[in-house]
Amino acid sequence: MPMNAIYEQIAVFGRIVLSLFHVLELALEELGQMLSMFWESLRQIIKPPIRWRLIVDQMQFIGVGSLFIVVLTAVFTGMVFALQSGRAFAIFRAETLTGSVVTLTLTRELAPVLTALMVTARAGSAMAAQIGTMQVTQQVEALSAMAVNPVGYLIAPRIIASVLIMPFLTSIFNFVGILGSYVVSTKLLNIDEAMFLENIRYYVDVADFVQGLFKSIFFAAILSLISCYQGMQARSGASDVGRRVTMAVVISSVAILVIDYFLTALLF
Repeated sequence: MPMNAIYEQIAVFGRIVLSLFHVLELALEELGQMLSMFWESLRQIIKPPIRWRLIVDQMQFIGVGSLFIVVLTAVFTGMVFALQSGRAFAIFRAETLTGSVVTLTLTRELAPVLTALMVTARAGSAMAAQIGTMQVTQQVEALSAMAVNPVGYLIAPRIIASVLIMPFLTSIFNFVGILGSYVVSTKLLNIDEAMFLENIRYYVDVADFVQGLFKSIFFAAILSLISCYQGMQARSGASDVGRRVTMAVVISSVAILVIDYFLTALLF
């Protein structure tokens, strides 16, 4: 092979390595800024005045506004999972285990993860859009000019509201999902109702529900922080706001899935 071709390949490889390092540098910089914003939000949470009205308004927007999509997702998740599990267990004549398996899967994994993804798609995108619009129209600067801390006024209430409301949405997901699996199992798959409920009581513990609720708190903090941060980074008009909304949803969704694995592997 000619030496020029070798040098060219080495140069291409070097450019790829430098590009990867540049991307890593930008990612670490973004992470550092995000953690700095989170720390400032924690300071504003414990620093008076605590804006309870804003927190309640955000809880209503995130919780009540997301209730329909969470319930709809929960009922069909429980029904589909019961249908697939029941038919699979029927091969081994163990279809009575359908209730316990569906309940364990919902409480430990599906309920917190799917609830967080639905809230991200609906409320997280709205957070990024609202704050991004305020940023590009200089309303955030106006808050600073009036001696109002933008982090304490815009971001801290959203993080608090998300952390407070997500366990309730996850609990509703659990209840509706289990109810949907009960209907499919007993009415469609003809599984005995008493055995369905007894296996849930025998195999499912309170710790399984607590595990899912614990995860939901982490997911709530993550999705609200990332969404608010992306909104605050909007700079150049409506096109940048749309790009930041997309980034908020994508990054939050990926972060939820990744952190779910590490929480399950390290803590449970």
